[in-house]
Amino acid sequence: MTNAAVTNTGASAALPQGLDGVVSDWSSDQRAFKNVPWGKAMMWIFLLSDTFIFSIFLLSYMTVRSSTTVPWPNPSEVFALEIGGVHLPLILIAIMTFVLISSSGTMAMAVRSGYQRHRKTTTILLLVTALLGASFVGMQAFEWTKLITEGVRPWGNPWGAPQFGSTFFMITGFHGTHVTIGVIFLIIVARKVWRGDYDRGTAGFFTSRKGNYESVEIMGLYWHFVDLVWVFIFALFYLW
Repeated sequence: MTNAAVTNTGASAALPQGLDGVVSDWSSDQRAFKNVPWGKAMMWIFLLSDTFIFSIFLLSYMTVRSSTTVPWPNPSEVFALEIGGVHLPLILIAIMTFVLISSSGTMAMAVRSGYQRHRKTTTILLLVTALLGASFVGMQAFEWTKLITEGVRPWGNPWGAPQFGSTFFMITGFHGTHVTIGVIFLIIVARKVWRGDYDRGTAGFFTSRKGNYESVEIMGLYWHFVDLVWVFIFALFYLW
C-alpha cells in the first residue's frame, strides 16, 4: 500500500460519523458554505425560517377568510380615507407600498456604493432607506390608530367577521416589527460606514475584517426580504 493510500485511509477513519460528522462538516466550512461568508449564510438561513413563519400566517389568514360564514369586511372601504371630502379607497396602503418598494431601490444602491468604497454615498443611501422604513412604520401606526378608534379589536370588529381584527394585527404587526428592527440596524450600519470602521477594520459590533462591506450587503438581504413579504401581504390582505 502506498503512502498516499495510507494517508487517505487514515484521514477517512478520523472523520466523525453520524450527527457529529454533519456538525463537523458544516462547521469546517469546506462543503456546505464554501467561499460563502458565514454572516451571509446565516442571514439566508434566518430568512428561510422567517419565510415559513410568514407563509403560515398568510395561509392561516386565507383559510380563516375562506371558511368563515360571517361576511368579511371590504378592505377598500375599511382602509379608505376621506381627503378634502373625497373618498379614496386604499390610498394610505398605496402610499405605504410605494415608500417601502422605493426603499429597496435605495438599499440596492447603498450595497453597490459600499463595495465601491464610496463611504459618504453609502451612508446617505442607508439613512434614506432607514427614513423610508421609518415613514412606513409611522403610516402603519396611523393605520392601526384609525382602526382601533373605529372599534377594531383582535377579537372582533364592527363590520363583520371577528377574525378580521386578529389576522390584521398579527400579520401587519409582525411585519411592522421586522421593518422597525431593520431601521435600527440600518442606522447602526450607516454609522459604522460613516466612521470608516469597515475601511480600518475596527473591531466591534457588525465589523469583521478590514475593507469588508459585506455587512451592508447582509443588511440589504434582510431589507429586500421585508419588502418582498409586504408585496404578498398587500396582495392577499388588501386587494383580495
